[in-house]
Amino acid sequence: MAEFRFLTAGESHGPCLTAIVEGLPAGLRIDPAAIDRDLARRQQGYGRGGRMKIESDRVEVLSGVRFGETIGGPVTLQVRNRDWENWTGRMAAFGPPEGERVTAARPGHADYAGILKYDRQDIRDILERSSARETTMRVAAGGLAKEFLRACGIGIESSVINIGGIKADRDADGTAADSELNCRDKDAEARMKERIRQAKEAGDTLGGVFEVVVRGTPVGLGSHIQWDRRLDSRLAGALMSIQAIKGVEIGAGFQYADLPGSQAHDELFYDDAGRVVRRTNRAGGIEGGMSNGEEIVVRAVMKPIPTLMTPLHSIDIASHEAVLASKERSDVCAVSAASVVGEAMTALVMARAVLEKFSGDTMRDLLASLASYNQRLAE
Repeated sequence: MAEFRFLTAGESHGPCLTAIVEGLPAGLRIDPAAIDRDLARRQQGYGRGGRMKIESDRVEVLSGVRFGETIGGPVTLQVRNRDWENWTGRMAAFGPPEGERVTAARPGHADYAGILKYDRQDIRDILERSSARETTMRVAAGGLAKEFLRACGIGIESSVINIGGIKADRDADGTAADSELNCRDKDAEARMKERIRQAKEAGDTLGGVFEVVVRGTPVGLGSHIQWDRRLDSRLAGALMSIQAIKGVEIGAGFQYADLPGSQAHDELFYDDAGRVVRRTNRAGGIEGGMSNGEEIVVRAVMKPIPTLMTPLHSIDIASHEAVLASKERSDVCAVSAASVVGEAMTALVMARAVLEKFSGDTMRDLLASLASYNQRLAE
């Protein structure tokens, strides 16, 4: 069977965004409405900018699915940019250049390093692809991965636990799905919204922290054998690849720095039925680069968005003068959107790990392998 992988393509204001997902077994039922729901979740959230009022993302499946099931080939997904009609001249693939060049680099963005690396004179050549609009297709591809994992009995959810220093109670019994900020703590959400409102009035932006939890993972996904097969390594890399993410932790994460060894690890016990249990999950479900059967818990911190309505000091690449950074339509806070993207990236990593361990060109073969493995562990 083909290695599980995905690629995305497209610019923020181009005609469309595309993803190709390869390696899904044949016979997986696909629900495009479920993918569209995740795309809508990525666009929602208090503090989002004007672009989200223009776009209403819907996925189109162009290959690899027939009559609602995967057929073994690459699955091609597409989302059209409704705003393209306003950018056909400025973003044309061919013809003479139109529109003013963007020459004021934004601190904290890909602008300056990108124009040097790719030898461009218009920052738009960089900002179009580096834009977080690209994550639309990560969420779409992640929707396929979530469908696959769901068929294997594995569930994934995300929630926002910190915005601008306002921390949520992680034990709150609310539902993130009912929240504008994907936050389970309603009291904290109200305070987060007020913090976002204040930042908007000041022309500023806010970052925060989100958490992704994976439930139902079998023991032994990933490996300690090589650095690039460790499940925690892959998850950390996947979440760090999301625009504006600057830190990732698994389980207790950075709290380990404050703990003695006697309080850092998850002791093993037998329950009355002779099953191995843990009373804590500081490892976040991963030990030695492998899943240990507990919930996998991953958190990521998103920096404040670098496009500010009160611009920062910068330089103009054409005039070589000091200027204020350019302004594009932007969000005040997009941590809730990032949490949905984090959920998708986690799903893509977990799907790859499941496929590597249990393989199979068809869902029937893969699920039989998974069932046999779980039966062996239960003996």
